[in-house]
Amino acid sequence: MIPAQKHIATYTLLGISALVYLALGYATPRENFTQLLLLTMLAFGIYAYVTNLKMNVWLGIGAGLFFRLLFLLAIPALSDDYFRFVWDGRLLLVGENPFLYLPSQFVGEKAMAIPGLTAELFVQLNSPHYYSLYPPVLQGVFWLAAVLSPESLTGSILVMRVIILAAETGSILLLLRLLRRMALPDRYVHIYALNPLVILELTGNLHMEALLIFFLLLFLYQLHYQRYLVAAVPFALAIASKLLPLMFLPFVWRKLGLKRFLGFGAVVAVVVLLLFWPLLSVEVLRNIWQSLDLYFQRFEFNASVYYLLRWLGFQLTGYNQIAVIGPLLSLATLFVILSMAAVKRLGSVRRLAGYMAAALTVYLLLATTVHPWYITTLVALTTLSQFRYAIVWSCLAIFSYYAYRTSAYTENLWLVALEYTLVGIWLVAELYLYRQQKKHANLPRQSLVQTQ
Repeated sequence: MIPAQKHIATYTLLGISALVYLALGYATPRENFTQLLLLTMLAFGIYAYVTNLKMNVWLGIGAGLFFRLLFLLAIPALSDDYFRFVWDGRLLLVGENPFLYLPSQFVGEKAMAIPGLTAELFVQLNSPHYYSLYPPVLQGVFWLAAVLSPESLTGSILVMRVIILAAETGSILLLLRLLRRMALPDRYVHIYALNPLVILELTGNLHMEALLIFFLLLFLYQLHYQRYLVAAVPFALAIASKLLPLMFLPFVWRKLGLKRFLGFGAVVAVVVLLLFWPLLSVEVLRNIWQSLDLYFQRFEFNASVYYLLRWLGFQLTGYNQIAVIGPLLSLATLFVILSMAAVKRLGSVRRLAGYMAAALTVYLLLATTVHPWYITTLVALTTLSQFRYAIVWSCLAIFSYYAYRTSAYTENLWLVALEYTLVGIWLVAELYLYRQQKKHANLPRQSLVQTQ
């Protein structure tokens, strides 16, 4: 294809992608699984093509940001989590602690009246009988949305989406800087900037992993310049956005060494404590623990290893053993992560990012619940490597939306099996090729000549 034709094809495909995102954002309810699947697969097909072109890096970044802007006025169609965001924000606006109250406590004739906490909003909540699990950074976002739009649900969505757009812009620019510092091709930034799942789930469906990703990338960027005390601040903000980064601490230790890690850990602890302090109490800690315990012992969705063990548990006992299997898998995740961290000291930030991605992969494979947006952080981290299984996973994760075809939320386990089988095959193949390349790279030059 001559250059002029290639440019026309690229712009045409990007234009088609824009139309696909408009359809996904404004005309695709999650109950319509067939339409959702076809549009998403079309978006991924174009994504696979354009990310393999030698496209101008700023064109790709611009396209990715433009696709996100298309969702600016859309109501999230594939997730209803944002109702709880608004609920928590309105509680904070009147000075109430969202970690202290169940939403159901504000419904009924004798319930305390809170502006904006209406029966109409309550019925939209997907977890009205659970205490909030959103850490203080996210609560701050919810509070700001309530301050700027105390009565309008659409207005609150717009405020939160602008914050996510800002975080996504920062993440893309940080990825580009990190890629250049790691001597990786600039075009790798398109892997994240143009990924349809990232665009759809973060900006489109208002998931706050966008903030987690931004803070983690900012942490890696600061660490690259040996500013480990400065890097502790965004790492603490990442923890205060989602508790997930706690699993990365053993690798940070192996990267910094004990002496520096103690300084790093002290800053992280102080910042996290300061962020949690306004909402913290013994009762809050008890409520958070209760919600976490329920999450690991009751919630199950789009899992892999857990579903196999659940099936085995049914065969042996005749009922669901999630209360036992869930905590055991969490302990297994901890053991694997500690074992990985004990192997060797991590010399580079790129290697640290690789181990963080590996730990997150283990966590997701052993989790009882894997929503599609959980994979977006993995996409960001693997952008800084040669591994591309996260892209495959981000594409196939859309299968999980089959469960929302009806209000019964029944999963198609054949689709789940197909998802993880294909991801597993791709991952094993990439690990094999990686080991082969590493093996040949370590051979003496004379041995290589003799084998030719």
